[in-house]
Amino acid sequence: MTIGFALLGVLIVAGLGALGAALLGPRSRAVVAGVSTTVVGALGVVVGAAALSGATYGVRIQELLPLSEASIRVDALSGVFCALSGGVAVVAGLYSIGYTDHAGAHGAGSRTAQALLPVFVAAMILVPVAANVTTFLLLWELMALTSLALVLAEHRLRPAVREAGVWYGAMTHAGLVLILLGLVLFASKAGGESFDALRAAQLSPATKSLVFLLVFVGFGSKAGLVPLHVWLPRAHPEAPSHVSALMSAAMVKLGLYGVLRVGFDLLGGGPRWWWLLVLTAGALSAVYGVLQASVATDLKRLLGYSTTENLGLIMLAVGAGGLFAADGNRTLASLLIAAGVLHAVNHAGFKTLLFFGAGSVLRSTGTRDLDALGGLVSRMPVTTALFGVGALAAAALPPGNGFVSEWLLVQGLIHGLPGADTVVAVAMPLAVGVVALTAGLGVATFVKAFGVGFLARLRTPRAAEAREAPATMKGAMILIAAACAVLAIVPAAFGPALTAVLGTMPTVRDQDPLRGGVTLRLAGIEGRMSPLLILVGLLVAALLVVVVIRRGLPRRRSLVWGCGGTRLDPRMEYTATSFAEPLTRVFDDVLRPESDVDVTHHAESRYLIQSVQYRQRVDDRLEDLLYPPVLAGGMRAGQLISRLQNGSVHRYLALGLLGLIVVLVVVGLVT
Repeated sequence: MTIGFALLGVLIVAGLGALGAALLGPRSRAVVAGVSTTVVGALGVVVGAAALSGATYGVRIQELLPLSEASIRVDALSGVFCALSGGVAVVAGLYSIGYTDHAGAHGAGSRTAQALLPVFVAAMILVPVAANVTTFLLLWELMALTSLALVLAEHRLRPAVREAGVWYGAMTHAGLVLILLGLVLFASKAGGESFDALRAAQLSPATKSLVFLLVFVGFGSKAGLVPLHVWLPRAHPEAPSHVSALMSAAMVKLGLYGVLRVGFDLLGGGPRWWWLLVLTAGALSAVYGVLQASVATDLKRLLGYSTTENLGLIMLAVGAGGLFAADGNRTLASLLIAAGVLHAVNHAGFKTLLFFGAGSVLRSTGTRDLDALGGLVSRMPVTTALFGVGALAAAALPPGNGFVSEWLLVQGLIHGLPGADTVVAVAMPLAVGVVALTAGLGVATFVKAFGVGFLARLRTPRAAEAREAPATMKGAMILIAAACAVLAIVPAAFGPALTAVLGTMPTVRDQDPLRGGVTLRLAGIEGRMSPLLILVGLLVAALLVVVVIRRGLPRRRSLVWGCGGTRLDPRMEYTATSFAEPLTRVFDDVLRPESDVDVTHHAESRYLIQSVQYRQRVDDRLEDLLYPPVLAGGMRAGQLISRLQNGSVHRYLALGLLGLIVVLVVVGLVT
């Protein structure tokens, strides 16, 4: 009953928090919304922890919905995503108290935004526990609508927020339509909409494939996979930072949940080409996302593209695991899917920390432009140190927690090569190359973000006036940094939870208890690598470097040669644009940057140059290639449909009759 009481608490606390935030004054509602969000998140963690420890819970309420019943069921797969969403919400609620305290009435601190925050978190926690199609779709739509309203929280302050809201609203509802079509088709063939009925359904291979394609594209749009990612680098920068963290660290993972639930659980696995498609989409998303992140100068946009990269790696792991499961190799299938789920948890940790750090910078300086930042290490030392922890993890370097799951992914891909057939022998080396390329570019990306934004010299008065974040914001960052440290140092503690998650997928893991479960051991060239030993070694090395610098070397009081001066100037240092210039040149065919040089001459003579300004812009080329024709077609269709609205009742009745006939024909063909 622990799970049942916790889920009931989620509903009650979210409702009371929304009501209190809607009725109270600005300062009080910030506290009420933040505390209620934290409590809802903690209850979600309780649900997840209980489910991962082996408890299950299910309930059906007949009269709650007019055309169906409300049905929920909690197992280990839903539990891990409840815990993930709840864990992010715990710190996001605490962070929001300090972040929204300074916001204007029409921004992140508005009555609407504060009231919807706990409701959004409750929807994310409840989506994975839905046990029939109607309940799942209603909760999914509630999550989509509340997140859209939160993205639009600051729409009166910046026009870009409205554009981001339009893109996000269109993409998330297009994805919903595809998920709706897939699940309704599935339910019609199964003779019922409960997940138990879907599991027991005997579908033809063609129907199963159509269902999987529809739901994969729909869930892929929520996960931000290429080319359905266009909403993500728009919405995440424009949303309030605690909302960006909730969306990037938790909400997009529900796209992964949908693929795992439908693909492995409800459909019971599928042919190899399903998972080759998932693997390919993940690989393209990982490479394209990290390329765009490596050249981005907007800090939150960089983090948004990094989410596309990491969700791509997760889907790559799931696709490779599904490929081995289809071949009957359950050991490697379990390893790779465990790596994907573990990386989802790790990404939730370090991406939350990074968005919190970016939000603290934005709150203090008023800008997200890395070219206008610098010198924050002396103005915001706590934020700088904690952002560095997140950057280390995001770059997949030891001892960061991102290293553990990416190393596990690489090990699974490499061990799939011996004795492999042609498809695996081609796919696995390419997948390893993708992981290696994204890891290298990821290091460059976060060296740029951390080095240019925090460690460089002060460039602008805004950066010079920066002040450290309030206590609640720092406390939230410290808590999530500690969680990242635990995941990095003792990853084996997560082994039983991964075993429980894999147990919900009969085609992936053997159900024989004698075969044991998942244990995490990082195998090196000889023996094993311990994340704890790596951390201790790095700390000792850093201490020795500090001691040598402070005591062993003489201090230099002036530069021997300083190119005409003895003091460095901010103009002598790399900006984010110049740091990314070599990568822009290397990947010019993919990125296709637009450069502009403005030369201003003195009025007295055109031979004397007053100033030279260099600007570089890197647009999203996939968006420019794919979406303008779609938008143009939609505009033409809208203009055509508008001609039908001539005020004739007879025409409207005829169109209604035609629509009814089409619906009946489609239903007849489907059933």
